[in-house]
Amino acid sequence: MSVRELYVKGARVWIPDPEQVWRFAELTKDYKDNVVAVIYEDAQVINSSTTEEFKVKSDEDLPPLRNPDILLGENDLTSLSYLHEPAVLYNLQVRFCNHNAIYTYCGIVLVAINPYDELPIYGPDTISAYRGHNMGDLDPHIFAVAEEAFTQMERENKDQSIIVSGESGAGKTVSAKYAMRYFASVGGAADSETHVEKKILASNPIMEAIGNAKTTRNDNSSRFGKYIELDFTQSYAIMGANMRTYLLEKSRVVFQAPDERNYHIFYQLCAVASEEKLKHLRLGHQDNFHYLNQGFSPHIDGVDDGADFHETCQAFNLLGIHEKSQDQIYRILAGILHLGNVTVEESGTDSSSISKGDEALQIASDLFGVDVDDLRKWLCHRKIVSGREVFNKPMTVTEATFSRDALSKHIYAKLFDWIVSEINKCFAAKTKPYRFIGVLDIYGFETFEINSFEQFCINYANEKLQQQFNQHVFKLEQEEYVKEQIEWEFINFYDNQPCIDLIESKLGILDLLDEECRMPKGSDQSWVEKLYDKCKKWDHFSKPRLSNTSFVIAHFADKVGYECAGFLEKNRDTVSEECVNILKSSQYPLVRALFTEKAKGAQTKVKVMPAGPAKSKDMRKSVGSQFRESLSLLMATLNSTTPHYVRCIKPNDDKMAFTFDPTRAIQQLRACGVLETVRISAAGYPSRWTYNEFLCRYRVLCNSRDIQRNDVRVTCQKIISNMISDEDKFKFGRTKIFFRAGQVAYMEKLRADKLCACGVMIQKNVRMFIVRKRYRTMRSAAMTIQRYSRGMVARRRVHHMRQTAAAIKIQACMRGWLKRVRYQRLKYTVIRLQSRARGTWARQRFEHMRRVRACIVIQKHIRKYLAVKHFRMAVRGFITLQGLVRCFLARRMLKKLKIEAKSIEHQKKLNKGLENKIISLQQKLTEMKQENSNIKVYKEEITTLKSQVVEMKSLENQLKGSTNRVTELEALVTKLTGEVEFERGEKMDILTQKEQAEKDNRELVERLNTENARLTEELNEAQKEEVLRQGEELLRKKFEAEKQQIIMESSEEKAAYQRLLAEYNRLEQKNDILEEQLAKVKGGSHKRSASNVSNSGASDTPTELVRDDIMDLSSMMGDEDVGYGSVRSRMSENSDSSRNLENIEWESPQKIPNADIKIQVPEKLQELEMENAKLKDDLNRLRKSIADSEPQNNQVQEFMKQFEALQDELERRREECIQLRTVLANRSHDIRSLTENSYGKDVDIVNEDGELAVAYQTQKQVNRQLEEELKTEKMRHRETESEYKSELERLRRDNERQQKLLSQNLSKGGGSHPEALLQSEIMRLTSENLNLQGQVDSLTEQLKKYKRTLKAYAKKLKETSGADPSDLLDVTNNENDVMPVIRKKEREYMGMFEYDRSDEMQIIRVLIYELKPRVAVTFLPGLPAYILFMCIRHTDHINDDEKVRSLLNNIVNGVKRVIKKRHEDLDSTVLWLSNTLRLLHNLKQYSGDKAFQAENTVKQNEQSLKNFDLSEYRQVLSDIAVWIYNGVIKLMEEKVQPLIVPSILEHEAIAGLSGNKPGGMRGRAGSVARELESPVEPQKALDLLLKEMTQFYRTLAMFGTDPELITQVFRQIFYFICAGSLNNLLLRKDMCHWSKGMQIRYNLSHLEQWTRDMRLHESGVTDTLAPIIQAAQLLQARKTDDDVHSICDMCDKLSVSQIIKILNLYTPADEFEERVPISFIHKIQTKLQERAEGEQAQATLLMNTKFAFPVRFPFNPSSIHLEDIELPDSLNLSMLKKV
Repeated sequence: MSVRELYVKGARVWIPDPEQVWRFAELTKDYKDNVVAVIYEDAQVINSSTTEEFKVKSDEDLPPLRNPDILLGENDLTSLSYLHEPAVLYNLQVRFCNHNAIYTYCGIVLVAINPYDELPIYGPDTISAYRGHNMGDLDPHIFAVAEEAFTQMERENKDQSIIVSGESGAGKTVSAKYAMRYFASVGGAADSETHVEKKILASNPIMEAIGNAKTTRNDNSSRFGKYIELDFTQSYAIMGANMRTYLLEKSRVVFQAPDERNYHIFYQLCAVASEEKLKHLRLGHQDNFHYLNQGFSPHIDGVDDGADFHETCQAFNLLGIHEKSQDQIYRILAGILHLGNVTVEESGTDSSSISKGDEALQIASDLFGVDVDDLRKWLCHRKIVSGREVFNKPMTVTEATFSRDALSKHIYAKLFDWIVSEINKCFAAKTKPYRFIGVLDIYGFETFEINSFEQFCINYANEKLQQQFNQHVFKLEQEEYVKEQIEWEFINFYDNQPCIDLIESKLGILDLLDEECRMPKGSDQSWVEKLYDKCKKWDHFSKPRLSNTSFVIAHFADKVGYECAGFLEKNRDTVSEECVNILKSSQYPLVRALFTEKAKGAQTKVKVMPAGPAKSKDMRKSVGSQFRESLSLLMATLNSTTPHYVRCIKPNDDKMAFTFDPTRAIQQLRACGVLETVRISAAGYPSRWTYNEFLCRYRVLCNSRDIQRNDVRVTCQKIISNMISDEDKFKFGRTKIFFRAGQVAYMEKLRADKLCACGVMIQKNVRMFIVRKRYRTMRSAAMTIQRYSRGMVARRRVHHMRQTAAAIKIQACMRGWLKRVRYQRLKYTVIRLQSRARGTWARQRFEHMRRVRACIVIQKHIRKYLAVKHFRMAVRGFITLQGLVRCFLARRMLKKLKIEAKSIEHQKKLNKGLENKIISLQQKLTEMKQENSNIKVYKEEITTLKSQVVEMKSLENQLKGSTNRVTELEALVTKLTGEVEFERGEKMDILTQKEQAEKDNRELVERLNTENARLTEELNEAQKEEVLRQGEELLRKKFEAEKQQIIMESSEEKAAYQRLLAEYNRLEQKNDILEEQLAKVKGGSHKRSASNVSNSGASDTPTELVRDDIMDLSSMMGDEDVGYGSVRSRMSENSDSSRNLENIEWESPQKIPNADIKIQVPEKLQELEMENAKLKDDLNRLRKSIADSEPQNNQVQEFMKQFEALQDELERRREECIQLRTVLANRSHDIRSLTENSYGKDVDIVNEDGELAVAYQTQKQVNRQLEEELKTEKMRHRETESEYKSELERLRRDNERQQKLLSQNLSKGGGSHPEALLQSEIMRLTSENLNLQGQVDSLTEQLKKYKRTLKAYAKKLKETSGADPSDLLDVTNNENDVMPVIRKKEREYMGMFEYDRSDEMQIIRVLIYELKPRVAVTFLPGLPAYILFMCIRHTDHINDDEKVRSLLNNIVNGVKRVIKKRHEDLDSTVLWLSNTLRLLHNLKQYSGDKAFQAENTVKQNEQSLKNFDLSEYRQVLSDIAVWIYNGVIKLMEEKVQPLIVPSILEHEAIAGLSGNKPGGMRGRAGSVARELESPVEPQKALDLLLKEMTQFYRTLAMFGTDPELITQVFRQIFYFICAGSLNNLLLRKDMCHWSKGMQIRYNLSHLEQWTRDMRLHESGVTDTLAPIIQAAQLLQARKTDDDVHSICDMCDKLSVSQIIKILNLYTPADEFEERVPISFIHKIQTKLQERAEGEQAQATLLMNTKFAFPVRFPFNPSSIHLEDIELPDSLNLSMLKKV
C-alpha cells in the first residue's frame, strides 16, 4: 500500500490552522506532483467551493489523514487507526462537547477534562458498577483507574500509585479525592465511608484553607504538591494514611499578583473576626491588612469564607486537634497578618526603626507571646560576628522589610508543616501496613510570561515524572510484544535525561545556584553569568539574544525562559536567627514547638541564617537541594510501585461548562505527555486484533476457499497478504495481529469498497434469488465459522488458564521458598547473637554475684566473732556479779519464796477460773453454731462435738501441765529452804566468832536487808504480772482462733442450709408437677388415628419400662450433698441462723434450771404407720382379686404392675421417714452420752445459755413438718387409690361390653358382613390402643422421674444414717415387662396444646432451633407456626400472662437466632419467613377483631383469644418478617448478580447480529489477567439465570409462602436485574448500537415468558423491566427529527440523563449506518425538559441498585381447623398434650 493510494480524491485530511489548531478538509483530486488540493468542510457548509492548493516537500510532509467516522468518539485514543495530534485533539473534543464525556483513555493514561459542572457520575451506584470490571470494559472513569490499581494490589501483591497531574484549575485535587473515595468504599464499608476516609476527607478543608488560594486560572488552586499513601491491611482494608507535601508557595503569604488572593485561611479568619471567641485576635476587614489587599480581589463568587471557616474548625475537631491548639493556630495566623502591617521607618541613611507606638507590632507580639522590644530591635538590626567580636548592625528600610516578610513566610511554613504532621498523626495506623496505594496530586508543567524559581522547580519535577512515565510506557509496549512473541525494533522516544542532567548534575543549574548562594557576595547576575559559561555545552540550555538576566531551558513540553531575579534569595530562604530565638522563647507552647522541633520527611525546610560562622551541614542545605532530595525520594517511591496516570486538562480559561478551547487543550496535551504516549504507540503497532475478531470483521475480503476453519491464523494471514504487501505494516502474534498506524483505516476502506462492489453486483441481478442464496450461504458459513472459532477460543482460553495457574503456583512456591530461606537465615543469626550476648551477660552477673556472696560471708564471720567475744565477756561479768549477790541474798529468800508459792496457788486458781470461762465461751460458740443451722447434718454435728472434746482434752492437758509446774516450783522451794538452813548454821558459827564485827556492821546490814526486801517484792510482783499476761495472751489467741473457726463453720452451715432449702423447694415443686401430669394423663390425651401411625401393623407394641441402672444410683449418690429434701422446714428461713457471731453478747444469761433436751418421736407417727400398712394390705387384696378375675386382660395386668411400682415408691418414702426418725433419736442419745462423758455430772455446762432448749423447739418444728408431709402423702395415696379403683371398674365394664358385642356379631349370619364388622372393630381397637400407648409413654416418663427422686432420697438417707438403700430401690423390671395401657373415651378437642413451663425451651429447641428444612417440607406448610399458636392459645385459656409473655419472647428470640445462624441458607430463611407470616396471620385471625373474622367459621371464632391482646407482638413479628424478607432478597440478589450482564447484555442468541467494530484492543497488564475469570459464559448465562429463578420460585412455593409475597419477591429481583443491566449498559459504549439492542430485547423476552409460565405476569412483575426494555427499544428506534415525539413517549421510564447518555454512547455498527446527529440529541433534550415529573429524576444517571420496594404482608387467613392438627412423631414433642 503506497501513500498515493490513500491520498486520493475524497480522502479527508487535517490542515494546520492558527486559530482552530487543525481544520477539516477533503481532497478534491488525487495527490500527485507534490501538490495537495483541498476544500474545507466548513466551507462546504457555507456553500463556498473555494479550493486551496499547496505544495509539500515530500510524502512525509503530507497532511494527516482523518479516521473513519466509525472511530469517532472512541474510549481509547490509541484505538484510533491514525494516531497523531489532530486525531487525538478531535476525538477528545467530540467526546467532551458532543457526548459530555470528561474521561478518555490514552493507553495507560486517563485523560480527565474539567467540565466546570457537577455531574452525577460519582455516586455509590457508580462505584458498585465499576467494582470488579476490567479497565476497558466500561466507559473511562477515575473509578476504573482506581479499580485497576486496587485489583493489581490484590492480585500482584504490589504497592500501587496514581499520579494525577495537570495545571492549575484542571481538576487534579477533585480527581485525587474521588480516587481516595473509591478506595475507601472498596477497602472499607460498601455503603458508607470508612473512618479513615472520613478523616482524609476532613483533612481536605484544612489543607485547602492553609494551602489553596485564588489565582488568575483557578479560584481554588493548590499551591503545594502532595502525595497521600493509603495504607491497607492484609485483607486489603484501609488502616491509615500518610501525607507528604512538596514546595509550598511561601511567597504568596507576603505578596499576591493582581486578581489573586492569599491563602484562604486568612480571609476566613477576617470573615468571622466579630465572633466572641476570636475577638482577642483583633482582626477586621481583609482590606485593612497589607498581606491581604495587594491582589485587589478579596472575594470569590459563590464562596462564603465564614461558612468555610466553621467547616475548617469542624475538620480540626474531627481530626482530634484540641480547641486550645486551634486557638494558638489562629493566634499565629492573626499574628502574621498584624506583622505585615508593621511599618518600618527610615531613621538614618543606612538604618531603620519601628515606632514604639506601632500598634500592629504590639498586637503581633502579644499574639506570638514574645517581648515587643526584642522583636522591634531585631526586625531592624542584625548580628555580625567578626572573630571574637559581635556587632549589631542596623538594616535599611528595604532590608528590614525583607526581614519582616521572611519571618512571616518562615512562621507560616513552620505552621503548615506542623499541621501536616498533626494530620499524619491522626492518619497513622497502629500496626505496620501490608500494602499501600499512593495518590500523587502535583502541579503540572507551567510557563508564564515571567518565570521564576517556583516555575523552575515545578518544571524540574515534571521532567522527572515525564522521564518515569516514558520509561513505563515503553516497558509496557515491550512486555506486550514479548508476550505475543513478535519481532520488534527499538522504539525511539523522547528521552529527557539530558535536560534532567542539565538541572541536577555536577556543575548543573542547581549545583551552580547552591555554589553562588554560599558565596559572600553572590548575586543573581553573577550566577546567570556562570550559567552562560558552564552550561553552554548542554543542548537544552540557551541564552536569549536580547537579555543578560534570563536563560532558556528546552523542556520536554516547550522552551521556557527564566528570569534570574530572586533565584538566590528564594534558594537561600534566610531568616534572622535572632528573630527565631525570640519566637523560641514564646509563652505559647505551639509557637515554641514550631521552632524547636526538628522537621521531618520531605517537608519544605527553611534555612535559618546563624549569627556565627559555625554552620551545620543540615542548615547549609538550600531550598533547591532539599527539593531535589525530596523529589528523588518521591521518584524512588513511585519506581517501587506500579504507576497509574491521570492527566487533567483545563478546557478553557473562562471556566465555562463543556466549552472546549483547542489551543489551550493542545498545549496541555503536549505538556502532560499524552501526545508522547500516542507517538510511542504510533511508532509501534497500535492497532491490535484477535484472530477471531479480525476474521469476523474482514472475512468479506477473501474467498471462501481461502478460509481454513481449523486454523483461523492461516486464514487471517491469507486475508492480510491479499490486502497489505509490506510485511513491516503488520505482525502476527500468538493471539493477536498487530498493525501499524493507518492500516486499520486502509482495511476499512478496502472492506467498504468490497461491500459496495458486492452491493452493486447484487442490485444488477435478480435481487430476491441472489439475496436468498447469499443469505443462506452466509448463514451456514457464519454458523460453521462461529462453531469452530468458539471451540478454538475455548481451547486457547483453557490452555492459557492452565499456564496462568501453573505460573502462579510456581511463583508462589518460589517466593515462599525464598522467604523461608531468608527468614531461617535471619532467625539463625539472631538466635546465635542472642545466645552469645545472653551468655556473656549471665557470666558477668554470676561473677558479680559470687564476689558479693564472698564479701557477705567474710563480713558475717567477722561480725560473728566480735559479737561472740563481746557476749562472752558480758556473760562472765554477769555470772560473777550474780554469784556474789545471790550468796548475799540467799538467806532472806525463803520468806519471799513462800510468798511466791502462795502467789502461784492463786495463779492456779485464776487459771482454773479462766479455763472454765474459756470452756463456757467455747460452749456458747458451739451452741450458737447449732442455733444458726436449723437442721444440721447429724454426722457433721458429731464430728464437731468430737473436735470440741479433743479441744477440751487439750485444755485439760494444759491444766495438768500447769499443775506439774506448781509441783516443780514447790520442790524448788523445798530445796532452797534446805540450802538456806544449811547456810544459816554456817552463818551462826561465823557470827559467834565475829560477833564484834557484825555489831559494827549491823546498821549497814539492816539497810541492805530493807532494800533487798523491797527489790524482792517488786521482782515477785513483776513475775506475777508477767505470768498473768502470758496466760491471758495465750488464752486470748486460742479464743480468737476458735472464734474464727466457728464463724467459718457457721458460714458454711448457712450455705449448706440454703442449698438444702433450694433443693427441697425444687423437689417439692417437681413432685407437684408430676402429680399434675399424672392427673392430666388420667383426664385424657390427644386422639390418634390409624392414618398417623408410624407402624403399619394392627397389633399393639408393648412399651417397655424405663429401667434405672445401679451405676446411675451410684453416680447419683456420688454427687454433691443437697440435704434431706422434704425433711427441711420452711420455717428455718425465719430462724436465727442469719445472726452474726460478731454481734453476740457473751455474757452468760440466767441458766435454765431444768432444760429438757430429750427428743421424742410423736406417737402420731406410729398411728400413721399402722394405718398406712392397713391401707396397703387392703389395696393388695383388691389388686389380687382384680388380677384373678381378669386373667386374660394384659392391659389390666400392665396397669397393676405399674400400680405396684408406684405403691413400692410410696412405701419407700414411708420407710425413709421412719429411718430419719430413728436417726434423730440416735442422734439425741449420742449427744447426751457424749456430754456426760465429757463433762461428767456437770452436763448443764453444755446448756449453759439455754441453747439446747432452742434446738429442741426447732426439732419439734421439724417433726411437725414431717407429720404434715405424712398426712399429705396419705391423702394423695387415698385419692390415687380411689382413682385407680374407678378406672379398673370402668375397664371391666368396657371389656364385658366389647365381649358381648363381639359374640352378638359373630352369632349373626355369615358372609362378608361379620368380617367387615370385625375389621371395623379391629380398626377402632387399634386407634384406642394407640391412645393408650401414648398414655403409657407419659406414665413411663413420670415413673422415671419418680425413681430419680427416690434415688435422691436414698442417697440422703445413706449419708445421714449410713443405711444401705439398695433394698429400697427394688423397682427394676425385666426387659419383657409391659406397662399397662389405659383406654380413654373419645372427646372433642379445643385446638390447643398444653405444656409445662419448664418444657418451654425444649419446645422452642425442637420447633425452631433443630428443625431442618428437608424435614419441615414433609409437614403441613406452616406446621411449626400452628403448633406454637396452639400453645399460645392454651396460655390464653388458663390466663397466665407470665407464661404467654415468656413463650412469645422465646419464639421471637429463637427465630432471630436461627436466621442469624443460617442467614446464608436460602431454604432456612424462606422456611421461617413462611412460618413467621403464618404465626402473624394466626394471631390476627384469632385475635377477636371483626376485621380479621370475615372468613372464619363459627368454631374458629369461638377459638379466638379471650384474655390477651397481642397486637404489640404482631408488630414485632411483622418487623421480624420484614427483616427475614430483606435477607431472602439479599441472598437471591447475590446469586443472580454475576449472571445479569452475561445473560442480558452479552448473550447473543440471534445469529448473524454482531456488534464487532474496529478498535484498538489495547489490553492492560492488570486487565488481561482478569479476562479469563468471567463467572459464566454468556451463551449459557441466560439459561442459568432462568434456572436460578425457577429454583427460587420452587423454594418459595414449597414452604408455603403467600402468593402475594412471592410476587413482591420477584418484583424486587426483576428490578435488581433491570438496574444492574441498565447501569452496565450506560457505562459501555460498545453495547450501544442497534444490533445489541435487538439482542437485549430478545433476552428480556425470555424473562417475560418465564413470568407467564409461572403465572406472575398479571401481577405486574415485568413492569420493573420497563427501563431496560425501553433502553433496548431506544437503541433499535429510528433517530430522525420526525421521531423525537415518539421516542420521548416511548422512553417514559428512563430519566433525561439516561436517554441523553444512551444517545451519546450510540455508535454505528457499520459505516453504512448514520451517526446520531447532535441536533437530534438537543431536540430530544429540549423535549424531555417539558416533562411534568419531578426534577430529581432528571439528574440521576444510574439506577439505584439498593432501592427496595415497600414490603406488604396481606392478611391471609387459614382454612385449617386447629383441632385437626396432629403432632408428627418425628418432632418428639411428647411434652405437648392436646386439649
